[in-house]
Amino acid sequence: MKYTTTTGRNITKVLIANRGEIACRVMRTARKLGVQSVAVYSEADRNSMHVDMADEAYSIGPAPSQQSYLSMEKIIQVAKTSAAQAIHPGYGFLSENMEFAELCKQEGIIFIGPPPSAIRDMGIKSTSKSIMAAAGVPVVEGYHGEDQSDQCLKEHAGRIGYPVMIKAVRGGGGKGMRIVRSEQEFQEQLESARREAKKSFNDDAVLIEKFVDTPRHVEVQVFGDHHGNAVYLFERDCSVQRRHQKIIEEAPAPGIKPEVRKKLGEAAVRAAKAVNYVGAGTVEFIMDSKHNFYFMEMNTRLQVEHPVTEMITGTDLVEWQLRIAAGEKIPLSQEEITLQGHAFEARIYAEDPSNNFMPGAGPLVHLSTPRADPSTRIETGVRQGDEVSVHYDPMIAKLVVWAADRQAALTKLRYSLRQYNIIGLHTNIDFLLNLSGHPEFEAGNVHTDFIPQHHKELLLSRKAAAKESLCQAALGLILKEKAMTDAFTLQAHDVAIAVTYNHDGSYSMQIEDKTFQVLGDLYSEEDCTYLKCSVNGVASKAKLIILENTIYLFSKEGSIEIDIPVPKYLSSVSSEGTQGGPLAPMTGTIEKVFVKAGDKVKAGDSLMVMIAMKMEHTIKAPKDGTIKKVFYREGAQANRHTPLVEFEEEESDKRESE
Repeated sequence: MKYTTTTGRNITKVLIANRGEIACRVMRTARKLGVQSVAVYSEADRNSMHVDMADEAYSIGPAPSQQSYLSMEKIIQVAKTSAAQAIHPGYGFLSENMEFAELCKQEGIIFIGPPPSAIRDMGIKSTSKSIMAAAGVPVVEGYHGEDQSDQCLKEHAGRIGYPVMIKAVRGGGGKGMRIVRSEQEFQEQLESARREAKKSFNDDAVLIEKFVDTPRHVEVQVFGDHHGNAVYLFERDCSVQRRHQKIIEEAPAPGIKPEVRKKLGEAAVRAAKAVNYVGAGTVEFIMDSKHNFYFMEMNTRLQVEHPVTEMITGTDLVEWQLRIAAGEKIPLSQEEITLQGHAFEARIYAEDPSNNFMPGAGPLVHLSTPRADPSTRIETGVRQGDEVSVHYDPMIAKLVVWAADRQAALTKLRYSLRQYNIIGLHTNIDFLLNLSGHPEFEAGNVHTDFIPQHHKELLLSRKAAAKESLCQAALGLILKEKAMTDAFTLQAHDVAIAVTYNHDGSYSMQIEDKTFQVLGDLYSEEDCTYLKCSVNGVASKAKLIILENTIYLFSKEGSIEIDIPVPKYLSSVSSEGTQGGPLAPMTGTIEKVFVKAGDKVKAGDSLMVMIAMKMEHTIKAPKDGTIKKVFYREGAQANRHTPLVEFEEEESDKRESE
């Protein structure tokens, strides 16, 4: 399909200046429209899915984003070499970079996004606030001034009244954002926000804003064209977040009355028109418990969570982006855009919810997903065997479901999450299952403090495997190995299971003082092995995977992981950390070092700041003591689980070792 632009040129080839799931997402629409796609990739992404999907692909440098996906010159060069008429920036990276949009314009390349002036005005939060206030869009009280001195910022925080929010002026994705609840912690939080802002946006200017307690985060999808038209495609609720980043989104927002929905949409259109907006954009509002809403910021790009809007409106927003960039009018009028049903998006991350959602990296040893259909979408950029890289965002996929109403959509979401099975790294799937099944979430009582407030219930600690599960694991192992001997013993989590093979094909399994009658079979379905099993007459079905010395069972009850112990003579002796010093929680760069050899520290004192997976982590002293040695200096790379500092051996330690 060809689009004639206002300049009379066709878009027949588009370069996607991004990676992962969003690059694949844009390519799918390009393919549907007959538009060729050009991929760019870093050395780390040489064998990735977006490279395989594209019609052409070009290498643009080493793994760190600064030298590849953020290199404007390299991307422009590829656009010229490949003769692409347009560049789609996706989200993140260069999507909201005014200089890049400007550079495309100078080079005669269509930037699939708004004009550079809109990116500039909306990217600087202080400017955007004053434009919105003038356009009659409600805004939150705050300080967005030029004076960036500590004293001035602190005075304004006092005037606005705690709690306040410190935000990077050029912020996004929760970077450079800190909540300050009292004057005492203002200085430390200010410095931390500035450091992260400098690192992420090369600009450490901040603003101060009144923090609305337990607010909702409600955003409106808008679209503008080159002919002065603007429409809204209803709202999404993105309230449930961890680390200021969204984890589950839905459309429409639960419990919003039609008149509030209309007011929200109209305010968002006023916001878009105030900056002559073109293309896809999102106007973000915070909403209090009485459904009053205030402008927060405008994202001048396609959002991660755009699929939920597509599901409820029956649109393809990437197709709209391409059409509008080529000079066409918005495909539908406001009256023609209708809302049907309810959609959820769950972001599946490589992270450990039990360890403060620490991002992770590593290989996807096993990956199986629910089947995609018109009401189930799997937006991903990885396949089984691929690596989740330490260099980029740890999102593995977005699971998007639609149904006729919220309750039905929630049931479908939970069903689909149970079929999303991953081995090889920690994921948040079980956490998402707990979250989507929480009675308060089910009731639609969502707000940005939802996860901290319900932390305990959402992080139900992994219980020891039920004896029935141990029986299933033992049966799976026996059937896999076809070792039909008369007596077989399996050790699992220090539980001895004595297994006796009965002549009728069943097994008697004894665990402690209880005996179970177990029988079953293995069968294959879509490249996966399933175990059909009966334990004491109770039938069940589970996906069975045995890797190295671990048995994995995935069933509707959730996932179970059971270790088969390595014989003692094979297991290596574990060595302890260096004199009780902290270990690196993950691979990353040492940003700041606060201590040196000889310093005395108290438990909880900050020792160093580490940057990993685009986030700042403060490493604190695990105990009182004296620093003997600091192993890393600022700028150095530290590997996961390596010691960062060594403590002096204390007298009591010496006596014990003697």
